[in-house]
Order: sequence, then structure tokens, then C-alpha cells
Amino acid sequence: MIIPELEQQYDYLLEKELLIEISKIGVIKEVSEGVELMRVGQYIKSMPLLLNGVIKILRNDEDGEELLLYFLEKGDTCAMTLNCCLRDTKSEIKAVTETPTKLIMIPVEKMEQWLVRYKSWRNFVLNSYHGRLMEMLTAIDAVAFKKNGRTFVRLLKRKS
Repeated sequence: MIIPELEQQYDYLLEKELLIEISKIGVIKEVSEGVELMRVGQYIKSMPLLLNGVIKILRNDEDGEELLLYFLEKGDTCAMTLNCCLRDTKSEIKAVTETPTKLIMIPVEKMEQWLVRYKSWRNFVLNSYHGRLMEMLTAIDAVAFKKNGRTFVRLLKRKS
């Protein structure tokens, strides 16, 4: 049996067999607004798939100021978290719930198995990386190639 919210958010991305497996082993986690899900320097033991809500992903600069990298919404996962999970490295970001949020947490050890076993999972992971890379390139283009600061402000407004 597939968890209804999982099917609703990921059915078009992941094959049914994988959704059934995620439903069996995933752990549902409901979190209120303003909760820190991940901090810099933390090892990640499970990877979240966002069923509903919004999570902001932040990074600290050398002065300790927080920089907003991006938001995650339903149907998303965090490219930075994927990277930490697959490489077994400490987090370089902070994740905080922006709204009440519902996640399904996937054990890290399953991720690598699924990369080999499920083409849809491999595509999901690669598309998550690609989407964040394209957002970063757009932001860099706006800053580096446009002398007009209004372009950058429009980009930020569109992304928010």
C-alpha cells in the first residue's frame, strides 16, 4: 500500500514499486513552523521527501550571517542533503521549517541501492541537483552579467 500523500506528490516522478518500498520503510515526520531540521556539521542519517509544507535552506557566511540558498516545497528534496547522504559527509547547510511540514524520512542506506535499482530514483536525484545548479547559474548571471541591480531584485522576487 502506498501512503496517499507520497503517491500524490511523487507518483509522476517515481515508479509504483519504489513508492511501495518508500511507504514500507519511510518514517512520517510532522514538524511545526520554525523547527531546525538540520544544522551545519551534523551527519545525516535519513533523507527527507517533502510531502507538504516549506523548508528554507540556509548557509552561514564567514561572519556568521545566514544566507538563504533556496526553499523546498512539496514534491522536493534537498540536493545538499542528497550529497551529504551519498558521500557520508557532514552537513554544510541549515534547514528550518518555514511552515508546518510533513516529511517522509528515508534511511540513507536505501539511497545508494535505489540509484542502481530504480531509474526513476536516479533521475529524481540528478534532476534535483540539476534544478539547484540552474538556479545558482541564473543568480550568478544576474549578478555578473547584468549591471542593473533591478534584474537581481526581480530574480529574488520571482524565487520568493
